[in-house]
Amino acid sequence: MSKLSYFGETHRLLRDTVSRFVEREVLPHIDDWEEAESFPRELYLKAGAAGLLGIGYPEALGGSEGDIFQKLVFTEEIMRAGSGGLTAGLGSLDIALPPIVHFGSDELKQRVVPAVLRGEKIAALAITEPNAGSDVAGIQTRAVKEGDFYRVNGAKTFITSGCRADFYTVAVRTGDKGYGGVSLLMIEKDTPGFTVSKKLKKMGWWASDTAELSFQDCMVPVENLIGVENQGFVAIMNNFQNERLSLALMANGTSQLALEACLEYVQDRKAFGKPLSGFQVTRHKLADMATQLEASKEFTYRVAAKMDNGESVIKEVSMAKNFATDVSDKLTYEAVQLFGGMGYMRESLVERLYRDNRILSIGGGTREIMNEIISKQLGF
Repeated sequence: MSKLSYFGETHRLLRDTVSRFVEREVLPHIDDWEEAESFPRELYLKAGAAGLLGIGYPEALGGSEGDIFQKLVFTEEIMRAGSGGLTAGLGSLDIALPPIVHFGSDELKQRVVPAVLRGEKIAALAITEPNAGSDVAGIQTRAVKEGDFYRVNGAKTFITSGCRADFYTVAVRTGDKGYGGVSLLMIEKDTPGFTVSKKLKKMGWWASDTAELSFQDCMVPVENLIGVENQGFVAIMNNFQNERLSLALMANGTSQLALEACLEYVQDRKAFGKPLSGFQVTRHKLADMATQLEASKEFTYRVAAKMDNGESVIKEVSMAKNFATDVSDKLTYEAVQLFGGMGYMRESLVERLYRDNRILSIGGGTREIMNEIISKQLGF
């Protein structure tokens, strides 16, 4: 590996593997899956059989280990399919499993993780509530310990893979108000009192299922507690760092596809007797777009390298997420503008990119929350 590169031969081989998987299993169907607002559950099995879901997870749990850049390669190549919803749905395990892997009991890990990495089961993270999104310390779903069970009552919303997941990593309140009273429970789909109350229709990410969840006297075994009671907030915050990096990668992937579509379109589309690329204003716009994307990618890679080195990047990953989503906001807007009327048509990739992009500066903590985190790290 070059000293100036984040990627070596192992990453190149993995990129080829994921790229072939996308070309064979995803691209021929993605437009239909978008319109159907779902993709087949069998895709998890295929990805699991190819070893793609186990990247970055312990071998003892069925994973393949690997550094953070192998997971990054997977995300970048899945995004090449042009569907943020597919990427989010297929990758929901990466926000649901880490708390179990890092803090769960051995029994819980063995019960949940291997089946998910094989693609036989689906895992989802359930944090957000109707009245508590980025304010995790304000969650109200209550879990009261009664003997060998927790009685859970409450609701969750905007849950990716919420309709068809088998395992849910759920934030609950087991103590007093504030972050000190939050715990994590693993709740299985067939638990009495748990229901998927509603499938949500979204502006973008059509191919991912997103749901509201309801818990009414849902009795969860105490052995499903993830980590220590009332200390779930720390696990949630640690989990957010990887999620924010992933969202920055998705934003850069969105920008990359938008730029590539524009570079091709301006060569073919003519106006006033010459291709759009013949106008200086078009060339300069594309130059600005490419420059901003290059800066965002390099910053994101640098933050990932620090994470892989075990460094604290609370400030930097928040910056990377904001910067990358600012860039993708601009590039998807400009792409639709360059495409003109065709950019507004559902048959156009840039139309989907424009819709899918909008959630990236909201999910995993809003842009405003990222700025609050950054300002606190600056000493305010």
